[in-house]
Amino acid sequence: MARIETVAVHGGEPRKSAHDAVTTPIVCTATYAFEDTAEIFDYFEGRKEREEYGRYGNPTVRAAERKIAALEGAEDCALFASGMAAVTTAVLELVKSGDHVVMTSDCYRRTRQFVRQFLGKFGVEKTLVEAGDTDMLAAAVRPGRTKLIISESPTNPYLRVADLRALARVRDRFEGVNLLVDSTFATPVNQRALEFGVDLSLQSGTKYLGGHNDLLAGAISGRASLVSAIRDLRGVLGGTLDPHSAYLLLRGMKTLPLRVERQNRSALEIARFLENDRRVRRVWYPGLSSHPDHAIAREQMKGFGGVVTFQVDGDMARASRFVDACKVATIAPSLGAVETLIEQPALMSYFELTTEQREEIGISDSLVRLSVGVEACEDLVADLSQALDAAFG
Repeated sequence: MARIETVAVHGGEPRKSAHDAVTTPIVCTATYAFEDTAEIFDYFEGRKEREEYGRYGNPTVRAAERKIAALEGAEDCALFASGMAAVTTAVLELVKSGDHVVMTSDCYRRTRQFVRQFLGKFGVEKTLVEAGDTDMLAAAVRPGRTKLIISESPTNPYLRVADLRALARVRDRFEGVNLLVDSTFATPVNQRALEFGVDLSLQSGTKYLGGHNDLLAGAISGRASLVSAIRDLRGVLGGTLDPHSAYLLLRGMKTLPLRVERQNRSALEIARFLENDRRVRRVWYPGLSSHPDHAIAREQMKGFGGVVTFQVDGDMARASRFVDACKVATIAPSLGAVETLIEQPALMSYFELTTEQREEIGISDSLVRLSVGVEACEDLVADLSQALDAAFG
């Protein structure tokens, strides 16, 4: 089997493309013509594979799906207009009224919001359990009613690493349960969740897969039967990815292993620098021995990722002075791109909450999340150092 660097460049794309193009062309059409009525019969009766209508499929999108499936080691992949479109469509396909969902409490906040506030409208019950407690997770499963377990690894913002094998063992104890894991922070380069027994892997293509802050996309990868059903529902709900974004995603994925390798290396060096600076109260990074999940990360991941979370020693104002003083890092809410991005979660994601409410859910006012790009690591360390000087000056 080819190594992931080769798969990233060639996976999912035919050797010979339309018009002899080296890159997969953007097929910018909403409708597809049939040669005659006999071809319609061949298509609907499964004798001919082709596209019918833009909401159901597109050759550029399909090439990107095949590449992601190759990177994930999946039988199939379905792409969506955003990561949230991917996860909400998947969940709606996998559960029905009267079913039950178990989700770890550290999943992406918008996923939590969907499960907690919206699924109940459709008669689906939910239970949130603390991450890392597999006994609590197993106890939360309702035999015959629980249809889905949702988790994330690593998580945002504290980069907790779930023991995927342990999650799969819990799933295996019960009939009819699927396990969905958000693998966005890991990428298929650092962690192929399906190899640990996960049924479905979610990627926000907006982040590392695209890697250039210029597209929105989401992907669900896994067994062909599950993905096919989710893709069919995509055609009903309409969260379809456009062909231009698929083209950008294809282009971005060709350099994914190169970018992730650089980000892994730089993030580890930056995490060590921050941990040794007395003006930083604490650092969360799975590559550090001080991280609570360091042992699991070493066993399960090939690299520790490009996000470093840390707490500046001080209040929100001091953390803001530090963030504002950064000259290389850009203040922005996303992650995973070639540019280094920095944010205060208390301001960016939890602004509507009071300090006390944020503390209750573990978000300190002086918490900072750094998404490391591909700039020279020496420049990034120097930038953080001068910003700390400015904040504590």
